[in-house]
Amino acid sequence: MAKADIKMPDEFLSKLSRLGSQTDSIAEKVLQAGGEIALEKVKSNLADVIGTGTKTESRSTGELVRSIGLSPVKVDKNGNHDIKVGFSEPRSDGNSNAKIANILEYGTSTQSAKPFMKPAKSAVKKRCIDAMKSAFESEVGKI
Repeated sequence: MAKADIKMPDEFLSKLSRLGSQTDSIAEKVLQAGGEIALEKVKSNLADVIGTGTKTESRSTGELVRSIGLSPVKVDKNGNHDIKVGFSEPRSDGNSNAKIANILEYGTSTQSAKPFMKPAKSAVKKRCIDAMKSAFESEVGKI
């Protein structure tokens, strides 16, 4: 059987070993960069759809828009890092922000859907990836 030895440049190996000990902090910064862009677009879309196309005057209090935010970066059981755009709970009236957002996104038998999450995801996917790549390169450049 043939054998081949490939030698990596010392500088690359050094950065790679230092990256290993800082993976969690770098992943957090990278996900935060992408999450901020997604959050901004979701908030904008949500503000645009609330109160539009209603038969009666809107009863919006602004609480749903104020409750939206980013979760802390978490690591799942498989070791994958993630961050989520979501709603804080509970509302002052006892209802669930997530329930109200779901009704807006998908509609009901008496209320037409007013999607804001799915269009935001589609609109910012490339910008989020670019921001995350940039943040990653910046963090690796500091090593």
